[in-house]
Amino acid sequence: MNQIFEILKYTLPSIIVLFTAYFLIKTFLENENKKKVLEMKMNNQNNNQRFITPVRLQAYERIILFLERISPNSLLLRVSEPNMNVAQLQTAMVIAIREEYEHNLSQQLYISSQAWQIVKNAKDDLINVINNASSNLDKNANSSELAKVIFELIASVEKLPVDVAIELVKNEIYQEF
Repeated sequence: MNQIFEILKYTLPSIIVLFTAYFLIKTFLENENKKKVLEMKMNNQNNNQRFITPVRLQAYERIILFLERISPNSLLLRVSEPNMNVAQLQTAMVIAIREEYEHNLSQQLYISSQAWQIVKNAKDDLINVINNASSNLDKNANSSELAKVIFELIASVEKLPVDVAIELVKNEIYQEF
């Protein structure tokens, strides 16, 4: 029995020191690992920011270009042809707006939800203006009649939805960057 106490007298402190050292080293290594993970996340975030910023700026540029391309003046010049009737011009304008919109759908990833909603509303409002302008005209009349009515409608408004959207998107760009 004395021998067991003698063995425990030497081994018990050694075991206690061993467990203490184990837990201290384990805690130290876990903290070091957490620091390294945090550093990697910070470096990743900085790198992502470096790459995302130019892409976001390009998205805003594309949205402004989209809005400029669907503005009534630009749109009429691009899609109007001399031999078109009202129905053909209306269809061509609506198709052009929708194609431009679909081409730029991915840009919503990089701009705010508010800006995207404003762009969407401007597109929808412009399609409504075109449809309303053509609704009171003979579908077989010359397309210049539709252009005239559209110009009269946009002249009667203080600011076009497209112009309002451009202004708001530009303000957001200035605030972001």
